[in-house]
Amino acid sequence: MSAKHTNRLAREKSPYLLQHAHNPVDWFAWNDEAFARARTEDKPILLSIGYSTCHWCHVMERESFEDEKIGAFLKEHFVSIKVDREERPDLDKIYMTFVQSTTGGGGWPLNVFLTPERKPFFGGTYFPPDARHGRPSFLQLLEQIAQLWRERKMEIAASADELHARLELLTSREAREDSPLTPETLRRALEIFKESHDSGHGGFGGAPKFPQPSIPSFVLRAAKRFGDDTATQMVLHTCDAMAAGGIHDQLGGGFARYAVDAEWLVPHFEKMLYDNAQLTQLNLDAFLVSDDARHADTARDILDYILRDMTHPAGGFYSAEDADSEGQEGKFYCWTHDELSKLLSPEEFIVAAQYFGITKEGNFVDHSHPQPLAGQNVLSIVNPNMAEADKPLLATVKAKLLAVRAQRIRPHLDDKILASWNGLMLGAFARASVVLGEEKYLVAADKNVEFVRQKLWGKKSKTLFHRWRDGERDNVQLLEGYAFLLDGVIHLYEATLKPIHLDFACELATAMIARFHDPANGGFWQSPAATSDLILRVKDDYDGAEPSGNSVATLALLKLAAITGRDDFRQPAEATLQLAASRLQKQPAALAYMLHALDFWLDEPRRVAVIGDTNSTNFHKLLIAAHSVYQPNKIVLGNSGAVEPFSKTLVAKEEATVFVCVGNACHLPTSEPAKVRELLV
Repeated sequence: MSAKHTNRLAREKSPYLLQHAHNPVDWFAWNDEAFARARTEDKPILLSIGYSTCHWCHVMERESFEDEKIGAFLKEHFVSIKVDREERPDLDKIYMTFVQSTTGGGGWPLNVFLTPERKPFFGGTYFPPDARHGRPSFLQLLEQIAQLWRERKMEIAASADELHARLELLTSREAREDSPLTPETLRRALEIFKESHDSGHGGFGGAPKFPQPSIPSFVLRAAKRFGDDTATQMVLHTCDAMAAGGIHDQLGGGFARYAVDAEWLVPHFEKMLYDNAQLTQLNLDAFLVSDDARHADTARDILDYILRDMTHPAGGFYSAEDADSEGQEGKFYCWTHDELSKLLSPEEFIVAAQYFGITKEGNFVDHSHPQPLAGQNVLSIVNPNMAEADKPLLATVKAKLLAVRAQRIRPHLDDKILASWNGLMLGAFARASVVLGEEKYLVAADKNVEFVRQKLWGKKSKTLFHRWRDGERDNVQLLEGYAFLLDGVIHLYEATLKPIHLDFACELATAMIARFHDPANGGFWQSPAATSDLILRVKDDYDGAEPSGNSVATLALLKLAAITGRDDFRQPAEATLQLAASRLQKQPAALAYMLHALDFWLDEPRRVAVIGDTNSTNFHKLLIAAHSVYQPNKIVLGNSGAVEPFSKTLVAKEEATVFVCVGNACHLPTSEPAKVRELLV
């Protein structure tokens, strides 16, 4: 990277934009200044979207955006704009939809060419620095587009208008009255997912293999509904396989974003907050279903990693860690045979080699680097059945390796704090505190929600902003921020039954409905109406690595409606389900998390009311008992604050009492934790 260049991105807060602040490219951030320059100078826009822990974004920067010749050509012929997709997923959604619809593929870096009116006319993902496989080099592509702009500008503008109209059609959604929502939709979806299950290695689908926790989480829910033990075993097998794989950091905890193979062995090493939040919830579910301590250990392993490496001193959770260290993917995480044989005693090395499958050849090659490191081993559990006598040796091995690894140059940390991903992780910490009985996780959850309220929540305006970093928040509002945080705050309320958390949930829900709900057709827009820099308002309706804002909002509102008895929360959720009905039936894999909401909506939820002195020991034991059974379609509530009217009539017989109710019918109240568990099975 050349220090002689400094462009406008040096003024930004996004770690991704700051990574490009010294490129020879005359970068703009996404703002009016850039659009005005494009109009005034009559130039097309190169919009380049990525994120700070994106490996191939780094590769393209190194190959192309640090090239003086490319930088000069871009400055002369284009207005170049960089966007962090994690700060502006609403922008990314629009232009990714365009590229996917015109090329059949997508990913990051995303490079799209726009008219000065921000309408796309050509795009793709990674472009190489040299012509290869019949594809032009990046510079050749730039030259071709610049020539077309000079010679056929009117045709490009007309094509962009036509493509924009097609994009509007692609992103529009209207509810269909002929799509009933029944348990059969869930049954059909379950069968589709079971067919995609990898019986050998676990997971749903093939390589590259993403955890996509929405899918196994739904399969568990549906298995519960339909009494399908085979489906349950698929999910438990998947959790075991992921935990044993290289996708799981066997030393430091947490999971990488995906595995490049079907075996979960070789990860793409970046670690994302949203994956780890969802995988915590999945492993908590697996623990409750199986009563196998390994799943509880995996959940703890993730949360302890987050507390150690991904938490701001004031309580916010950071976004991600990079795949690369010192310019090489996986260098921080991998080990050679020789390195380990020198580091460990002979006895320790034998145990390590057998347990982790260490070989001289290694199992990982960084094909993206011109000089890949030789003999690299990703650690995975190859031989889990350790002799009892070897377990202390293995613990020593792990401690030694972790200590040595801590001296290596760590991958880049993306330390921005996003309302959306913090909401997911908040929910994971809150629920883990009661499922696992760990007070430190509740402390982390309390600290996190206070951080978000202080840094990202406008108390007077009831506005949730999206990003905070280095003392400053942005001015962006997004559905997923409101929806994911709402989900997290509901989990925190259910884990504590403190009315202050329920009040905050109601404020978030009210603000989310006011800003994003489409009362005409149902569903939620990704951005508020006042967002003027978008060429389209879209409704995100795809549950991929992250669940969509629409899906999370729907389930959260249904739960909140059940807790509070408020129809103004239930109705937008039901309208969103109706909007999604046809897609749920035809493409259930595209809306796996929305299936969770449908499963919740189809039945009257069980209400577990824990009443009494919140400071008493038995109250705490009863609250933990209420969370100790896998019963996804239940809510846990108290009898004070904004709860529904019937719960307010319930009175504790002793210092603490539990009422398990459906509708207005309740089982006999109990003050025995074992009886609570019995009533919930």
